[in-house]
Amino acid sequence: MNPAARTILDQLACVEQERSRRAGDAGLAASVVKVKRFQRDRFARTYADLLASPRYAAASRFFLEELYGPQDFSQRDAQFARVVPALVRLFPAEIVATVETLAHLHALSEGLDSAMGTVLRDASAVDASAYVRAWQHVGRVADRERQIVLTVSIGRTLDQLTRKALLRHSLHLMRGPARAAGLGALQQFLECGFDTFRAMNGAHEFLGHIDTRERRLAAQLFQPAAATEAAVLGELP
Repeated sequence: MNPAARTILDQLACVEQERSRRAGDAGLAASVVKVKRFQRDRFARTYADLLASPRYAAASRFFLEELYGPQDFSQRDAQFARVVPALVRLFPAEIVATVETLAHLHALSEGLDSAMGTVLRDASAVDASAYVRAWQHVGRVADRERQIVLTVSIGRTLDQLTRKALLRHSLHLMRGPARAAGLGALQQFLECGFDTFRAMNGAHEFLGHIDTRERRLAAQLFQPAAATEAAVLGELP
């Protein structure tokens, strides 16, 4: 099997393993949903200025909905898993590499969310204080760093790919074959990412904000609780 296909399938298997574990534990499943919702709301607070920016609003929503939200992506992931060989065969190598990075990020994020949910399973609600305590209990600083690197990497790759007119045209031509091969969800995700980043007319500043703010928050997560909670709530400059 193609190495990229094998990697994508392995990462999707990790995601499915996390979902199966939650499916057998209703308390954990509910806790993870709360964690995901809190993280979505945290992102919206941290990037309120970008979400209100005419230039960056669409890209911010793309990150919020596709990478940070509590949505159930199980159907999309199952679709991907079924057609990974076709994906690798049909799509250009640059796009396959982007999907490979996305798969790594997806698996890592689901694992971190499960770890957070395990700590918070008995919490009635997830607020800033509970979130900070859970993060400090889980630790995994290196994994959080890698999560930031992968997130920014996906954004930078999309930004670079949008400058290749032939690749964008090829992606449009893939609509019919992609749907026929069961790759409609992937096609939609890629086109949304391409269109969003192309309309931004340069993502360097936007991705710089993401990288700086996420690293700053990660560094503050092990600081005194009051300051950390303020950072999580988006109250620190």
